[in-house]
Formats: sequence, structure tokens, C-alpha cells
Amino acid sequence: MKVLGISAYYHDSAACLVEDAEIISACQEERFTRKKHDPRFPTRAIKYCLEDAKITISDLDAVVFYEKPFLKLERIMETYYNFVPKGFAQFKSAISALLFDKKLSVKDLILNELKSLAFGSEDGKGRRQVVPPLYFSEHHLSHAASAFYPSPFYEAAILTVDGVGEWATGSLGYGRDKEIKIFKELNFPDSVGMLYSAFTYYCGFKVNSGEYKLMGLAPYGNPDSARKYKKIILDNLVDIKDDGSIHLNQEYFDYCVGLKMVDEKKWIKLFGFPPRKPETLITQEYADLALAIQEITEEIVTLMALELKKITGAKNLCMAGGVALNCVANGKLLIKKIFDNIWIQPAAGDAGGALGAALAFYYANEGTERKISEFDSMKGAFLGPAFSRYDILAVISKYKAPYREIQDEDELCRITAELIAKGYIVGWFQGRMEWGPRALGARSILADPRNPEMQKKLNLKIKFREGFRPFAPSVIAEDVKEYFEYGFVSPYMILIDYVHPKRRNPLPENWHSLSISERLYYIRSDIPAVTHLDYSARVQTVHKETNPRYWKLINEFKKLTGYGVVINTSFNVRGEPIVCTPEDAYRCFMRTDIDFLVMENFIFDKKEQPPFKEDFKFELD
Repeated sequence: MKVLGISAYYHDSAACLVEDAEIISACQEERFTRKKHDPRFPTRAIKYCLEDAKITISDLDAVVFYEKPFLKLERIMETYYNFVPKGFAQFKSAISALLFDKKLSVKDLILNELKSLAFGSEDGKGRRQVVPPLYFSEHHLSHAASAFYPSPFYEAAILTVDGVGEWATGSLGYGRDKEIKIFKELNFPDSVGMLYSAFTYYCGFKVNSGEYKLMGLAPYGNPDSARKYKKIILDNLVDIKDDGSIHLNQEYFDYCVGLKMVDEKKWIKLFGFPPRKPETLITQEYADLALAIQEITEEIVTLMALELKKITGAKNLCMAGGVALNCVANGKLLIKKIFDNIWIQPAAGDAGGALGAALAFYYANEGTERKISEFDSMKGAFLGPAFSRYDILAVISKYKAPYREIQDEDELCRITAELIAKGYIVGWFQGRMEWGPRALGARSILADPRNPEMQKKLNLKIKFREGFRPFAPSVIAEDVKEYFEYGFVSPYMILIDYVHPKRRNPLPENWHSLSISERLYYIRSDIPAVTHLDYSARVQTVHKETNPRYWKLINEFKKLTGYGVVINTSFNVRGEPIVCTPEDAYRCFMRTDIDFLVMENFIFDKKEQPPFKEDFKFELD
């Protein structure tokens, strides 16, 4: 059975192809269109999935959309109705659109897009293509399926938490073999994701994009000040129940009927300072507020996990939904040992819903037992496009780019490791592109974590982004306990660990009285470029089984330096998706201060390249 899952029309549209429970390919539309978080119908992602499998639309048994549009429309209509007269203008507009705008029929939209893909084409045997049946999954079932079915567990508790789907904003469930049951749901407008996004907005970052910035800012907060803000939040904004469910005081929020996340006047009165304007200086009170809401989010997730444990008694936990991308909350949850094992879908947000929708349909309609892999069934998340030697030669020809071609893999990895050890920054483009928001060693920028200046250089000269942003370490899996306290297996860079105490430098007594910049550039360990303010690090463990060339590179770096760890950040600049094609990679290489580009077996030295004339302005994300 061949099933195509798709997500679209909100953000992070994507497509995923599943054949007999095997995940064949998956990709977000943004990687092809170069528009970050692109919400449009994933035409190019679908084409890639079909071409990768060498099939046509006619060969599919089903297409499954990741949520139910009519339930979502019901929630929108009922929300506006419940807030009349405050929401009357929006209610009137929505009703008008429902009555007179055929585009609101998502089913028709999807079918028309699929027909366009099939129109006028044949399947290679002279037969006109036929669009397969279209089905719809529920949003949080799609999340739950994306978390459980690819996991290495026969049975597990399932936790999904995000902004909102149709009605649900979170769910507690349980999976066993092919079956998934949802026990409890948290419904809109009460939402952990919306709560976190409200603070993302107030601290000057973009909603549905900048939540990870808020998470990265939190360690700069002063615990005493954060404690004060936590009390204000808990007394006025959110009521947290023992089972992790919450109730948000809608007097302070505006997302139900307005155009902003919060009622700014009431928040200013509450906290004593205005919302930060994007791109302005980040002052201490915003860091304190970030720490407060991060700790509250961690407490809510922990309570949900405890409730799941009480209901299911399971040893394993699977997670998905946008809030499951909060690697700090994830790591702390694992440290608490409520569950023995935690597996998190690497594409935990809406893009991953495409995968979950396909798998949920497959297991609901296929009688065979679920296929379980000892590691997991995600293939290391390397599910996107790969490119040939001839694709790279075409780019070389277009830009008249000087290069070296190294055929021997051992030599290629040794040369690249030497460059990193000498302090150079390397763009690393290898094999199939990663699925999900993290670069995992296929589309990565690599550097030396021992260099105390490297975080600053990467943020300001390569990524063109805020200087406080941390960088992740990639460590060969065999050495993870040498560098990090708990030594979690973390192939998808979706858990935090803490730098091993033996590698830490003590913090000064006046630590919290220092300015943000003074704390930022204090050398906290012997791998300072990947050590955050609280000694945390968003670790990626690199495994021979899933990415042998990347593992070999880091191992060569270890032979040279004694350190089996490198900096790994996504191969892109601010406001741009991770690079997909060889041309994307070369252009990013030339627009930044990346020193060398290693693209498959080709090495490009920036100093040897001809002048690059393309004008480039990064977009704010």
C-alpha cells in the first residue's frame, strides 16, 4: 500500500510517502520554494516524493491530509460566536467567506491541486493518471501517529502538545502495536503552545518561528526576577491543574478574535514594561520573562507526563507537536525519569503531521503487524533529496567555481577535519537532506567547539542573527558520556544535556549581576562554543548506522584534536530555509564568511572563488 501524507495551509507544509509502513521520503515545501515556513500546497514536495519512488499519482492508494478542515472551521466559527460582540467583525467576515468564497473548501482545493499534478500526463505506460481517494486525519491523531509508529517501542504513552489543531491543543494517549487511543484532550482556547507563543511575541520574536529563540534566551534570566514574573503569570494568566491541563484567562489574550497574541495594555500594566520591538536591544527584563515562561512550560509538560504515567503505567513515552520541539523541556523530562525512555518525532511540528497522517491511515487499513526497528524507522531522518556528481558539476559550470574533487572518503574526511581544527568554518553538504527543522550532518555548517570566539563569529558573520543564540554539538555516539553529564542518545538534536562537570569552569559569584554580553562571552567549559549559560547543550549523537560519513569526519577530528565533537548548525542564513540543492549551498557559501564548502566529494575554497555578484538581503525570521 502506497500512501501520501500532506500538510498545508497553515505553516510548514510538507509531503511524505509511505509504502507498506516504510517511510520512503519526506520533505517540507519551504526547501524547494526557499520561503521559510511556506504554508502553500506542497506541490514540489509531492513531486519529489513521487519522483524519488519512481511512481506517479495513479500508483498511490490514498492521499491523506493531516487534519479535518470542517472541524477546524467549526472551531473558528464557534470561537467568533462566543466572543460576540468583541469578535463580531471577524465573525461576519468568516461567515461571508464561508457563504461566498469557494476557496474555503479545503477538500476541493486539495483535489484541484492533485488534479493539476496529474493533468495531461501519463504514467509511462500510456495511461492517463487518476487522482487517488482523498482522506482526512485529525490533527492530534496525526501528531500522535508520527510520534508512536516510527518509534522503537511496541507500546508507549503518547503526549502531543502544540498551538491548536481543530479543537485540541494537546492530547494524552497510548499506543500498542497498531492501535492508538486518545484518553484526554486539552481544547482551544486553552493552549500551552499559544501561551508560549504569547511570550514569544511579547519578547519581540516572530510567532510560529521565534519560539526557539525565546527558549535560547531563558538561561540569561535572573532566577530571582523570573520567580517574581512566574508568580504574576500564575496569579493572572494561567491556572495549572494537577493533571497538566490549563485554563488561560482570555481577558489578557487577543488571539481568539484579534490580530495580536495579547492585550498589550493589560500586559504592560501586569509586568511593568512594554512588548519589545523586533530587532531592538534585548534587555534583562525580557530574559527574566523568558526564563519564567520556560520554567512554567516545563512544569506543565511534567504534570502531563505524570498524568500519562498514572493512566497508562507505560515505561516509554513518545512525543510530537510544536511544543515537543522545546528541547530544554524534553531533556529535563528525561532527567526526571518519569519514563524509562522517551522518543520524540524529529519533525514534531505541523510538517510531521504529513508523516503521521500517512502512517495512521496505513495502520488503520492494513492488517499486518506493525514493523518495529531496534533504533527507529526514521532512517536517521535523512528522507529528503540527494544530488548527483553531475548536479554539482552543473553548478560549478554555472558559477565557474574552482574546486578539488577527492574520491577517497577517508581522505575527504581527514582534509575536512584538518580545516575545522585550523579554525575554518565549513559548509557540509552530503547525501539526502534531513527531515525536520534541525540540520543533522547532511546540510550543516561545522566549526571547532573549542574556539571561544566561534559562537560570536558564527552568529554575526555566518548566520546574521542575534549574538545570544547557542550552537549545538554533534558528538560521536560512543563518546557522548565523555562530554555530557547524562549521555542521552539524541540523534535528532531534540534533547538538551549538560556539559560534563569535569569540563566546566566555575562561574563567578556575581554571575547574575553581570550584563548579558558579559555572561555571553564568559568561557564556561573546554568546549565553550557549544556550552550555553546554564552549561546546557542541545546535543546530537552521531551514529555510524545512520550517517557513516559524518561519523567518520568527527572521528577524524578526534584523531587530530582529542575531541570527538564539532559545532553543528544548519546550513542557511537567517530568514532562509536550510539549503536543499547544490546551487542553494554554493550561493549560501558565497554570501557568508564560510571558508570552505565540502559538497559530496568536492571541496571549494572561498579564496579561490570568482566574485559573487548576487545581491542578498536576509529576511527577518
